[in-house]
Amino acid sequence: MIKEVIIVEGKGDLLAVKRAVDADCIVTSGFGLNKKIIEDIKSAYEKRGIIIFTDPDFSGERIREKLTKLFPKAKHAFLPREFAEKDGDIGIENASVEAIREALSKVKTEYFEDRNEFTYEDLYKNKLTGYENSSLLRGLLGRELGIGYCNAKTFLKRLNRYGITREEFEKALTKEQQKSPTSVSG
Repeated sequence: MIKEVIIVEGKGDLLAVKRAVDADCIVTSGFGLNKKIIEDIKSAYEKRGIIIFTDPDFSGERIREKLTKLFPKAKHAFLPREFAEKDGDIGIENASVEAIREALSKVKTEYFEDRNEFTYEDLYKNKLTGYENSSLLRGLLGRELGIGYCNAKTFLKRLNRYGITREEFEKALTKEQQKSPTSVSG
């Protein structure tokens, strides 16, 4: 059983997570974060810790941001968008058991110090920004590192916030280059 309480957006997400892992969950009802839900999350946060596991879309990221402000020491799990999409609908409820387990196996905790291990120069040098296939490569690396898909600015922020090491970064980059050298050739 997962010790932390997993925070998801909807009942379909809850059912999908319950099929994949043994865990307690709290449903936010999307942006419907009323006082009762916030109190429930706060109680879980203080007693057991929480894992924020929102949909990999704009709304999910907004909910994640709001929850992170309220609960700064929360852990985060990211489901790659390609595993969450079905017939134009994006959500955790569309993911396979394996994809959910994989995302939850790569849970990240934010570091709060001003960490600047990675810079825009690192992104540019490794073709993660400024190149035709930069978005694709960031998506592949985000999946491998467990930090999700995002634009270059957010990717850089997540590399630093979640304490990704230079070694982890280079290993993931090498792995993606070996899988698909054409996707990373710029």
